[in-house]
Amino acid sequence: MHFNVFETLADPTRRHIVEVLRGGECAVNDLVEAVEIDQSGVSRHLRILLESGFVGVRPEGQRRVYSLRPEPFQELDAWVAGYRGLWEARLDELGAALRRRQRRRGAGRRKDGAK
Repeated sequence: MHFNVFETLADPTRRHIVEVLRGGECAVNDLVEAVEIDQSGVSRHLRILLESGFVGVRPEGQRRVYSLRPEPFQELDAWVAGYRGLWEARLDELGAALRRRQRRRGAGRRKDGAK
């Protein structure tokens, strides 16, 4: 995976643009209104998102309409999946430890009477 994926999403404004685009296609003016920064700033962030493959653009008359592309997100998901097993194993261990603790507490209550 290209680490520019992380660099691209490290910026909070770009993440905000991605969140807005998650709802569907948007023209630049709609993004300017949603993100609440000027048009030149949105355009700069869109250029970075476009160059990194996160968004695609299509002309619609005079406007340019942007939408999310799935490939970088699939790449990110595949990378995270490699680590998911680590966390799942740790959570399984935690769950087993909690069940053992509950059984011990339950056994102690039965021996000593209700606590």
